[in-house]
Amino acid sequence: MKKVRLRWFTDDKEFPFFIQYGGHTEDFPLHYHTDFSELVIVLNGHATHIVNDEISFIKKGHAFVINGETAHAYLDPCDFRICNIMYQPEMLQHIGADLISFNGYHELFVLEPLYRNKTKNHLYMSLTDLEYIEAFIDGMINEYQIRQPGYKTMLTSKFTELVTYLSRQRESTRKSTQEHIRHLATALSYIEDHYLDQISLEDIALHSNISPRHLNRIFKSHYQTSPIAYLQRLRLERACNLLRLTQLPITQVSYQSGFNDSNYFTRRFRSTYGISPKQFRQRELT
Repeated sequence: MKKVRLRWFTDDKEFPFFIQYGGHTEDFPLHYHTDFSELVIVLNGHATHIVNDEISFIKKGHAFVINGETAHAYLDPCDFRICNIMYQPEMLQHIGADLISFNGYHELFVLEPLYRNKTKNHLYMSLTDLEYIEAFIDGMINEYQIRQPGYKTMLTSKFTELVTYLSRQRESTRKSTQEHIRHLATALSYIEDHYLDQISLEDIALHSNISPRHLNRIFKSHYQTSPIAYLQRLRLERACNLLRLTQLPITQVSYQSGFNDSNYFTRRFRSTYGISPKQFRQRELT
């Protein structure tokens, strides 16, 4: 499987960001990103999208985020034109607290990059919204290509605005009740604040003022995963970063990622990524 690195597109280490128009006239094989996430907006045509072993149909108006470690491919493209925005997730750490607490943002930029498998989870925009986005993207690409003084600041600002706009669109398509949104937002916030602690489903449910069974049901309904699976995925994502960026022993990586048993950590890591933590670190160094 092909691995794609951000440095293939930009060598600016101080501003790890790249935007372009793209598209495929032929099948694009299964690949994954080693050090960046990708926001994809389908501007025209359609294709079959493979994400891990799931198949979905994407077309003009769809927008989605692909996480760095997620294997994906495009098959049977037809007049397929997209915008690719490649960025490191750290760019989203500086957005405002009002957006961080916004459920539409969590769905599109936090949860779906990890668990988006089915077509119903794609953000789908109306033609009017897509026309606005196309004009906005055109301005971003123009800014990126001309590179006037302050272009990095301008692009960071525009990217934040785009993230906000798409998050609002994602929220507007929600069919859940406000009560469910409140419970889920509280649960997500609690998990993300405490995923390095030893917390249980009961702890999350208690903090969210909902029964564990009901929380599990609505969480799976909205995000196609359970609260505990999401908790474990956050821990594994942190472990990937520690393996990639530090020389900590595997046991310390497991403890600093919220696992209190290094053997269990290794089993979970292999089950998720198909290789051991040691093999993952060796692969990232090549």
